[in-house]
Amino acid sequence: MGQLKFFSRSKATSSSQISVSVISHLGKIFHSTKPELFQVKVNDKQVDIYFPFVIDAVWDEVKSTLAQKLGPDMVFSKYYNVPIFSAQKPPLPNIKNIIAVSSGKGGVGKSASAVNLALALKRQGARVGILDADIYGPSVPIMLGTQNENPNSPDNKTMLPIMAHGLASNSIGYLVKSDHASIWRGPMASKALNQLLTQTKWPMLDYLIVDMPPGTGDIQLTMCQQLPLTAAVVVTTPQDLALSDAAKGIAMFEKLNIPVLGLIENMSYFECGHCYKRTTIFGEKGAQKLSDKYALPMLAKVPLNPIIREYADAGRSLIDEQSDHDISIIYQQAAMDITRYLCEEAEVLPVAANMASSIEITKLD
Repeated sequence: MGQLKFFSRSKATSSSQISVSVISHLGKIFHSTKPELFQVKVNDKQVDIYFPFVIDAVWDEVKSTLAQKLGPDMVFSKYYNVPIFSAQKPPLPNIKNIIAVSSGKGGVGKSASAVNLALALKRQGARVGILDADIYGPSVPIMLGTQNENPNSPDNKTMLPIMAHGLASNSIGYLVKSDHASIWRGPMASKALNQLLTQTKWPMLDYLIVDMPPGTGDIQLTMCQQLPLTAAVVVTTPQDLALSDAAKGIAMFEKLNIPVLGLIENMSYFECGHCYKRTTIFGEKGAQKLSDKYALPMLAKVPLNPIIREYADAGRSLIDEQSDHDISIIYQQAAMDITRYLCEEAEVLPVAANMASSIEITKLD
């Protein structure tokens, strides 16, 4: 974040002046073009800050700097009020924002990225769910260690999500045996996905991460047109073959007016565990070329590391168990950037902004 510069408090400084100054400086700290999304309430020595995105990773630094400038007797509290951002369709009950994690082709680590991003968002303080929309190859249940679970249906109409590692999840993998193939045509698969999303009794979520099927075919198009997708993240590898397909995915989202928040490059390099030499097995700077061409942020460059596979196969959370591991830090930074870029790229849903907590379809906290 760099060195933070704040105002000095004087006896004549009013609560409103403090609020305005804090909001202004928070905008500068996070390089935000929309500082109005930050909300500050000052009551005597109590300063409540409402953030539009998760900032747990840097909260201690922000709080320490504020204490130095405002005085050690000030008490700072952090809250989240993640906005409901506009989408092509009205929001679903209890789901503020839906973020699609997509790839042009399979085998690039899309599902691993979706799960780890969801875990990183959760660890940073957000309420997060994950929907496994990969009908033909559901892998999220394995990565969450819930492959033997089945959703309960109290009313025989709706399903309760499976909870794992603090995430609410649902997947066709919970409903179809792992050794059975989903031999469905596009319309049937699209209908099944719609039911998974709309007939699940999701708890209040700031973000629902959707692990999309790879490609840009009928299922992907139907999902983008029928679901209230807020934004998307595109996953690729440095390989030219993957980059070509990733470009098609970016073009699809652009045509459908769905913001792409950035790129994740998996398998960027392999680092030897003995000599620490880096080898770019699948090429280098491939995703960076896409980033430059489409003016998209590079959210993460994730190396080939056996620990990713080990934790995924075991259904464990690397981010929770080893939060200071290099891989965990990469995903936590990517998660923080995603929430920040979302505030910059998307507009707040007008009805949510105007009605706040009185909105019935879903609400701001």
